[in-house]
Amino acid sequence: MLVFLLLLLPVLGLAGRLFWLQLMQGDVLAQQARSRQIPSAQSFAMRRPIVDRQGEMLAWDEMRARIWAHPVYFQFPGDRDGQQRSVAEVSQRLAPVLNLLPTELERRLLGQASGIRLLEHLSLEKGESVKALGISGIDVEVYPQRRYPQGELFANVVGFLNLERQPQAGLELSRNAQLLKGERSPWLLHSGDRVVLPIHLPMGAIQDDAMQLQLSLDTRLQRAAHTALSAAMEEWQATRGAVMVMDVHNGELLALASQPSYDPSRFWQAQPRQFREWSVEDLYEPGSTFKPINLVIALEEGLIHGNSTVQDTGSVDVGSWKIRNNQGAVHGVITMPQLLQVSSNVGMVKTMLRLPRERYWQRLRKLEIEQVPDTDLPGATAGRLKSSQTFRSHPIHAATVSFGQGIALTPLKLLQLHAALANGGWLVRPHVVRGLHNVDTMQTATRPPWRKRIFQEASTATVRNWMEAATTLAQVPVARIHPYPAAGKTGTSQKARHGRYDPEAVVTSFVAYLPTEHPRFVVLVLVDEPRGEETYGSTVALPVAYRVIDSIVVLDNLLPAHGAAG
Repeated sequence: MLVFLLLLLPVLGLAGRLFWLQLMQGDVLAQQARSRQIPSAQSFAMRRPIVDRQGEMLAWDEMRARIWAHPVYFQFPGDRDGQQRSVAEVSQRLAPVLNLLPTELERRLLGQASGIRLLEHLSLEKGESVKALGISGIDVEVYPQRRYPQGELFANVVGFLNLERQPQAGLELSRNAQLLKGERSPWLLHSGDRVVLPIHLPMGAIQDDAMQLQLSLDTRLQRAAHTALSAAMEEWQATRGAVMVMDVHNGELLALASQPSYDPSRFWQAQPRQFREWSVEDLYEPGSTFKPINLVIALEEGLIHGNSTVQDTGSVDVGSWKIRNNQGAVHGVITMPQLLQVSSNVGMVKTMLRLPRERYWQRLRKLEIEQVPDTDLPGATAGRLKSSQTFRSHPIHAATVSFGQGIALTPLKLLQLHAALANGGWLVRPHVVRGLHNVDTMQTATRPPWRKRIFQEASTATVRNWMEAATTLAQVPVARIHPYPAAGKTGTSQKARHGRYDPEAVVTSFVAYLPTEHPRFVVLVLVDEPRGEETYGSTVALPVAYRVIDSIVVLDNLLPAHGAAG
């Protein structure tokens, strides 16, 4: 009986220990086991490349090597068990391979017994050379590093990853799920000797899927837009600027350049506000570039026709307010093309106030200004329109909206509205992502096209003809330089500050369609708060636009003889 009891005591002890470990500490121990068995997701989570419409690389994962040192384990191949090499000896052997001085390596290795991150961002070849030395206590870790070869050219669209490879801005953030090739860590375990063992891997899981996220942007056109905008920003000491080029039929953006920008490979040197694409997120009052939109409404409401004229007396009273033209100019009796040419505020007010204010508000509401544009660009913002009651009660609101003030929208929304004017009345979805492109099969998964009619085709054609005539009458550089027709409209809108408009703070802009007969592209240029004399859309934004148009003509083979895309 005594022997039995002595044998039973250890069994009961083991049973109690098992009870404690499995039932009382089971969850904690299981979590610790998973953390030790599963490798770091950072080492295995690869991301798909991002390319432009021509296949030019904008972002991709490059495999790099990181060197870890554990001085407490330092041994050379062939050393006897228990022998430990000094930091100086290891430094002498490593230095020629790493192209560093032995004293520099010694300095980095001293003061810590293990877990020293010695060097990183090394090429795989350099890592293999270190590994070939066979030094115990020197580990080579291979990891992916996100590369952005175009620098600041696409930073506003593509975004970046932080040092922990977490997406922080742009498409890297909004398209994170599509860019991840697949999280490998849930399928891998570390054995006791740290060997990686695959588990539950489906067929083909370790094969590269060869997919790329393809954008509609064109690197050549983006660079031309960026260069022209940067020159204008420097010349006019402007606060910010943007250039946007869109295909009016399918909504593809071929260029979206903005300033100020940053280098995504050195994002820590930039201000956080630079990570936002302001042309998609920030509201502004469009000014005279909104006048063509109003003229389409006036045509469709029967307020004007193809040969209409208006009496421009230089000023007009709206309630207790007096509205004047720029610099108080008086233009007399003018046609609609002349109204656009001289950008007559008085002519627009007299035209649009003939429309009942409730009806005017309904037509503006139909443009979906207060809705967030359906776009894949992150951070898109809805515009602002006065409430129906406010708009009806105070005629000054209808008067100011007629020439593009008192209404707020993003540059992206204005681009979308002008694309509708250019394509015959269809609201299309502005976007930069074409889809996942399979390099092996040359297939691209794209989202079905979307469009909604907001204007009639006849009215848009009439306004386009007026814009073309106005561009010719104004003798602006686009008309002088290019042998093909171009339809455009300048804008110089004041900015509201502290409840009133600041005459010294303006947004200069220019919008153009080309070719005019059957438009394919709409170009929008904005330069915010230029400094100097004569800061207008015609002097600041328009020269940028025609440099971009030059590039479009060359790159897309627009033939002057036919006025259409080749």
